[in-house]
Amino acid sequence: MSAGVAWIKHLSRRRGKETFQQAFRMYRFHKTPFEQIIHNILSVVESYNASYTFPTVASTALQKPDLLRKIVDAKCEIAVHGYQHVKYPLISAEAQENDMGKALAVFRRMRIPVKGFRAPYNAYDSNTPSIVEKHRFLWDAGIGYANENRSKTDFFKVRQSGRDLDFFCIPLNGLSDDMMIDELQYSVIEMTKHLTKALDEAKKTKGVIMFDLHPIRIGQPQYVEVLDRLVSHGTKIGAWFPTVSEAVNTKISKGDWKGYDFCCLLTGDVDNFHFSDYIKRLR
Repeated sequence: MSAGVAWIKHLSRRRGKETFQQAFRMYRFHKTPFEQIIHNILSVVESYNASYTFPTVASTALQKPDLLRKIVDAKCEIAVHGYQHVKYPLISAEAQENDMGKALAVFRRMRIPVKGFRAPYNAYDSNTPSIVEKHRFLWDAGIGYANENRSKTDFFKVRQSGRDLDFFCIPLNGLSDDMMIDELQYSVIEMTKHLTKALDEAKKTKGVIMFDLHPIRIGQPQYVEVLDRLVSHGTKIGAWFPTVSEAVNTKISKGDWKGYDFCCLLTGDVDNFHFSDYIKRLR
């Protein structure tokens, strides 16, 4: 019996059927090499002259620096997803600041440019926004997941102590791949239907829409077709698919979407490259 299978059985006894099912699903997903997963995603976006932004856990990034450079060379973007994949509301403000700082130091050593941040689990407390500002991030891609922010159609700022903080936030659509695949068990056709419908609605607002489509799922051979259909549909109806940083900088400097009808931001968190790292998060 492999160590991975033994650990799944341990989780089943300790935390029940739901945890076992999710762990086994992730075990199967991780059997696809991450290099192939990223290749699948990059092949799609490159064919449409689109881009993708990958918020990445820094301790994970250290395992495959060449893969991250491949992403950047493909005119896509890496962002900070913490040093470790830990829920920020469960740790102190000092620990949050230390986690962000360690992550930034890793990417500096790797010479990977990073301008944006998304907290693990899209989980923030009242301390997090000011720490994001302190580390001089241009944008944050997780605050927009809060229920009160998902319906927004443009960049926005967090207001604290009577002033707007410096960084930009982006509304994050609720149609994440983990919800559609893991919870709702949508087929490729159902996923495509719901995502393209969201694009059609975004076109009406002429604003910005952002999706969180994790590489570990959307890059799988059986799901990458969803990404292809999404970008194909968006291209036909006038969507621009830049990196998050390019979108923010363009909106600041030009005030529009470079002649496109609206902006769609494709993002996907890289939490771990190996199943052994995933199961450590469940202990």
